[in-house]
Amino acid sequence: MHVSIFHRPAYFAVIATLSVLSVFGIRIAYAADADLSRLEATGVWLQNVGHYATMPFLLRGAYLAIEISVLALSGGLMLGLLLAVMRLSRLKAARGFAWGYVWFVRGTPLLLQLVFLYDALPAIGIKLDSFTTAVLGFALNEAAFSAEFIRGGLLSVNRNQTVAAASLGMSPFLSLRRIILPQAMRAILPAVANSAVSMIKGTSVASVIFVNELTFRSEQIVAQNFQFFTVLTAAGLIYLAMTTVVGSAQAALERHYSLDRDASSQKPSVFARLRNLFPRRAAAPVCTEPVGPLPAVNNWLEDFGAAFPPLVNDKDTRCLVCTNVQKSYGDKEILRGLDLTVERGEVVVIIGPSGSGKSTLLRLINHLEHLDWGEIKVDGAYVGYEKIGNGLKPQRDLAKARAAARIGMVFQHFNLFDHLTALENVIETPVHVYGENPEKARARGMRLLDSVGLSNHANLLPHRLSGGQQQRVAIARALAISPRLMLFDEPTSALDPELVDEVLGTIRSLALGGMTMVVVTHEIRFAREVADRIVFIDEGEIVEQGTPEKVLGSPEHDRTRRFLRIVEHA
Repeated sequence: MHVSIFHRPAYFAVIATLSVLSVFGIRIAYAADADLSRLEATGVWLQNVGHYATMPFLLRGAYLAIEISVLALSGGLMLGLLLAVMRLSRLKAARGFAWGYVWFVRGTPLLLQLVFLYDALPAIGIKLDSFTTAVLGFALNEAAFSAEFIRGGLLSVNRNQTVAAASLGMSPFLSLRRIILPQAMRAILPAVANSAVSMIKGTSVASVIFVNELTFRSEQIVAQNFQFFTVLTAAGLIYLAMTTVVGSAQAALERHYSLDRDASSQKPSVFARLRNLFPRRAAAPVCTEPVGPLPAVNNWLEDFGAAFPPLVNDKDTRCLVCTNVQKSYGDKEILRGLDLTVERGEVVVIIGPSGSGKSTLLRLINHLEHLDWGEIKVDGAYVGYEKIGNGLKPQRDLAKARAAARIGMVFQHFNLFDHLTALENVIETPVHVYGENPEKARARGMRLLDSVGLSNHANLLPHRLSGGQQQRVAIARALAISPRLMLFDEPTSALDPELVDEVLGTIRSLALGGMTMVVVTHEIRFAREVADRIVFIDEGEIVEQGTPEKVLGSPEHDRTRRFLRIVEHA
């Protein structure tokens, strides 16, 4: 073919372009072949990982790791709870032993502890297999760490919760199981989940004593085929699957124990559906409706009088007798030889300046504090004391004595159990202390809530209620034990002024119903209305007592007059 000189540059350009495209196409084809090879290699590697991840040999190792973790964690948590309680004990020996155990175990490596148990126990005649030794070693190690985060969780619960439980006759163990631990779980759960994850991964340490768990089995396979990365990736995926289950369980438990849950706005978790077999609570939105007039409870004694235990001495009209009561905290003398008698059906209101010993007296009556000297009898019997010579000795089973005394107590700051609904707060003691039938207790609890105007709020948690409503629930809770005597410790001082009348109206109705009550308050107008007798206490002594007209209208002592002037102008 003939090509002119004019056309030669275009010809060369075409030839050059075709040459470049040819070379580039060859390289693209080569690169595509290379990528395809790498893709095929990756697919083969993933298939190998999947093969090892589902291999029964490795899965049996994973099951062994789970078995060790579950048994060791369960044992470690139980022993850790015991150590935590010992750390908080008043017994110096118990605190010292628990501290020493935690100090030693946390300060030495787990590997050394396992080797020591594996080699030392046979030397003293105790022969355990590798699996049992691993479970024991992990449990003992876990106990030291769990003791500290459980102790922290217990300390995070307001101490008033323990005091409220004790006032209702709950034993320390029952209080721990029903009141303190459920509330502490919100602080404990994250640490427990971390321990569970660490233990599942840490079971590989047990291979040092020839426990054939997941990591040890992975190393056996690698020793045969040298596919280090592939086999250990599969093992890592198995560990990840196991720890993911732990994380899911943690999330479900945290939702269950959360005080902000709202069952009406979300589906219940699997855990919650299982718990529905034993219903506990039904969370509800915050109550915003106005509070209506309180129903009269004048017939309270007629409705619940059948639940009262027999009186110790039905011929003695005195419900409460305090004789020469003395109490000091260190060098500070709180009560100085105080004498007080309260007749059955009488309403005694105690007034006085802060720090005069009013609240201490109420706590001594219910034996929440020990007497230094003197005697206190409720319906002719000591509350948790036995007479020895000229003195009194506290009984060992103090909770049982409190329960038998049937003294209801309402606190200044409500002290409702935060994790229980209003109804559950009311029926907790009748069911778990006095052994009442749950259904009967529930029906009776609803009647009590109705009597204080809160039947529509039975399924609300305390933080969903106003202060006045919480205090009325606390009154219903105290009434649920069929008390012989009701003690009120500044029941309105923590309330906003507009909520005071709610609570005072309930107490006023109880007074009209004939309930024996001792009320500590600064509400002079209320004291004038409901009190049969007013007692003025100052510096641990009864300065003056008498009818409201006498003490409030024409007091005899200057100390009383000064106090009344201060209160009335406050």
